[in-house]
Amino acid sequence: MTALETPVGPEPQAAERVSVLRRAARESGYLLLCLPIAIAGLVVFVVGVSLGTALLITVVGLPILAGTLAAAQGLGNLERERLAAIGHPVPATRPFHTDRRGLRRFLARLGHGQSWLDLLHTLLFFPLSLTTFIVTVVWWVVGAGGVLYFVWERYLPDGGRTGLADLLGYPGRVADIALTTVIGAILLITAPWVVRAMVAVHRGLARVTLGGTSSSALRAQVAELTRSRAAVVGAEADTLRRIERDIHDGPQQRLVRMSMDLQSAQRRLAAEDPKAAERLIAEAIGHAQASLDELRTLSRGIAPPVLSDRGLRAAIASAAGQSPIPVELDIALEPGQRFTAARESAAYFVVTESLVNAAKHSRASVVRVVVTELDDAALRVEIADDGIGGAHPGKGHGLTGLADRLAGVDGVLDVDSTDGAGTRVVATIP
Repeated sequence: MTALETPVGPEPQAAERVSVLRRAARESGYLLLCLPIAIAGLVVFVVGVSLGTALLITVVGLPILAGTLAAAQGLGNLERERLAAIGHPVPATRPFHTDRRGLRRFLARLGHGQSWLDLLHTLLFFPLSLTTFIVTVVWWVVGAGGVLYFVWERYLPDGGRTGLADLLGYPGRVADIALTTVIGAILLITAPWVVRAMVAVHRGLARVTLGGTSSSALRAQVAELTRSRAAVVGAEADTLRRIERDIHDGPQQRLVRMSMDLQSAQRRLAAEDPKAAERLIAEAIGHAQASLDELRTLSRGIAPPVLSDRGLRAAIASAAGQSPIPVELDIALEPGQRFTAARESAAYFVVTESLVNAAKHSRASVVRVVVTELDDAALRVEIADDGIGGAHPGKGHGLTGLADRLAGVDGVLDVDSTDGAGTRVVATIP
């Protein structure tokens, strides 16, 4: 045997057998538990629908039907979780949500299509669960009883006993034991696959009823996109207002002052007072330089040229170099690696806004920035400081704007900022 050859022994086969048995036990437990849940669901269906329909002529029937649909949805959610626990997840559906109150809330529940599908699943779930329960019990019990037939058959009464072998024309105790044992072994051997087939039937029913329709999934996607679009529009509006305020309070005031200084210098020169004019011109130059610096800072917050020209790695390094707090960089990207403009802009915005927040509020001595590309091509940006912590989106600090900005690219923001333990901001951009 060479060094590259791997010996094939009984261990992999034994591990595979153990895995099959574990899965069969887990799926059998799922099938056995279906029946009591199905009985509860049938009671909810029969009582709720009959009572609600009978009283629908009055106002009382409306909340009863709405409550029945809510209970059916709860049972449907339980079934979704149970299927997911055994490795058969059901596609997500549009949950019921409304801000209405009173009678309008009951009407909204009656208009929720997925709740009716959950109720239909409750009705169909009972006969299916009863069938699979019987098959599961019979397959395992008869199989185990057949394999152990040689142990307990001696205790059967002898008078008039007729076994399966006798019916097939093979009389005798030995033939009866052999045939029963073989049948029991066949049942036990095939039980895992029979159980899996019955679970597949349950999964098929759940996908048709609990999995929702393509239209409901599309509506849920549209609702999510509408929400993220509104968040992005709001974030952009807040950014524009902030830029407008910064320009008004900074460069605009300096430019007005520079204009006044230049006009005064012009009058001084006309009055033959060169020293005063020189002083005013120097002040005007200072104001002009400060205005240019502030405008460059604002432009870096919007779309810095280095981000467009050299990519995210160089842009983050440039932003870190301008931070008043020392920044440690760990950027696991290639020097020329590029991403889409939206992803690069979102990642850069997270870094710059976090550095600004740290400089204003954290009292940190160092900030660490880590940028990595995950295995699923998602971009992960982490900014952590050793400051006082206590940051929360509800307190402002620009974190709400960060979350809204990331929502536009389906990104997720995670903030961990315990008091006294620093702040850690993690953005994942798919």
